[in-house]
Amino acid sequence: MVSINELPENILLELFTHVPAQELLLNCRPVCSLWRDLIDVVTLWKRKSLREGFITKDWDQPVADWKIFYFLCRLRRNLLRNPCGEEDMRWWRIDSSQGNGWKVESLPGDHGTNFPDPKVKKYFVTSFDMCLKSQMVDLKAEGYWEELLDTFRPDIVVKDWFAARADCGCTYHLRVHLASADYIVLASFEPPPVTIEQWNDAAWTEVSHTFSNYPPGVRHILFQHGGKDTQFWAGWYGPRVTNSSIIISHRTAKKPASASGQEEDTQGPFHKS
Repeated sequence: MVSINELPENILLELFTHVPAQELLLNCRPVCSLWRDLIDVVTLWKRKSLREGFITKDWDQPVADWKIFYFLCRLRRNLLRNPCGEEDMRWWRIDSSQGNGWKVESLPGDHGTNFPDPKVKKYFVTSFDMCLKSQMVDLKAEGYWEELLDTFRPDIVVKDWFAARADCGCTYHLRVHLASADYIVLASFEPPPVTIEQWNDAAWTEVSHTFSNYPPGVRHILFQHGGKDTQFWAGWYGPRVTNSSIIISHRTAKKPASASGQEEDTQGPFHKS
């Protein structure tokens, strides 16, 4: 009987391409030095990335570590739950619910406009006094292990969308913190509050920020947003928010961690739809 190790290496690599990634690392890699070396080969993880649709055959972007790239692509998703209000207020912590509090409404809403993505059907809306809600993302619970976070420090991309009613002014707030296991803030993004005047175009505006080269030790991400109207009208006339997201990118740090934290977003955070 022929031993599996007598097969040509390209055949073994093709077989490994069909084995789940965790099985490869936990059960196959320790078997012998041949399997270890093959499983560490760049070609294997590039093939797996191609097979699972993470790249195309004409991919020409540089990748520092194909194994890490593969796992980041496998894990990539929106880490915020219920970002568009389809489950009412579920998963959100209500930090402030003044005035008439938070409410979920259907797009476009009174004196509103349609959202750029037609798949988004609802939004959260605030009242005449401060309304804030938040989620705390536990990165280890979401599958990101310490070495991945501390050594490779993949980019963390944060986005939010807000709009005002055309007939009422409002002020929008956003705060995002990267925190340690003990909830010590290591990096933050907190742009100045945005005030929109009454009788505006009710256009949806995207705010975005990318955390890059942040300090090691990040284990949690706090996302908080909200605001209030400027007319002090009873009801729900404050900023509308929806389609929020936190996504861990496949792009990793290009330089060692430094005390300065993250790189700046030179293009600025706000983009009108």
